[in-house]
Amino acid sequence: MEAQGAALHDDDIIVVASKAVSISENRRVDLVTVTPSAEALELSARTGKPAEVVQLVLDESVTHFLACDRGPIIARHRLGFELTSAGVDRDGQDGAWLLPSDPDASARGLRDGITKATGVTVAVVIVDSDGRADRRGATVISIGAAGVAPLRVTEHGGKRQEETFTDLIAAAGIILGQRGRGAPVAVLRGIAYTHASDEGVTAMLHHRP
Repeated sequence: MEAQGAALHDDDIIVVASKAVSISENRRVDLVTVTPSAEALELSARTGKPAEVVQLVLDESVTHFLACDRGPIIARHRLGFELTSAGVDRDGQDGAWLLPSDPDASARGLRDGITKATGVTVAVVIVDSDGRADRRGATVISIGAAGVAPLRVTEHGGKRQEETFTDLIAAAGIILGQRGRGAPVAVLRGIAYTHASDEGVTAMLHHRP
């Protein structure tokens, strides 16, 4: 922010790519340490993914299915998220990155550290790339949050709807980009949110850890 001649303001929302958090938490796995199971070998043959990476997907998830005959693998992560490949991300030929071990806690730590360093009250949302079973391509969803409620209620004409508010915030992924082509952090300003909350993204999941 200083290098750009800018400063944080109260109520800014800082959107952080999960990969940056995983790197800071040393969540890298060396693939040479992974022994594929028979199931991983079968899924590898069907999808073309390296068997060691598939094994990590199986290790990180509680259920999975293939979106079509050759994938992608859609998995329910043990933390409760439904993600492509359980959020496992290749790192070159010999490694892979796992999701942060507790994204909501990571978001709280970032929020508290930033507030302590700057004296500014902010919210933090950690986001990750995700694919959908019904279409090609990747989008971005929230996996951790601090200082902002994960759900927002809208009412109109007698109808009431809960919105996945932190996923709407994750639309900042258009700035973050994919595969490291954008920026690891974006700052959103001017978004109204009524109260600080540390419920985290976990609070809106159907399957909580």
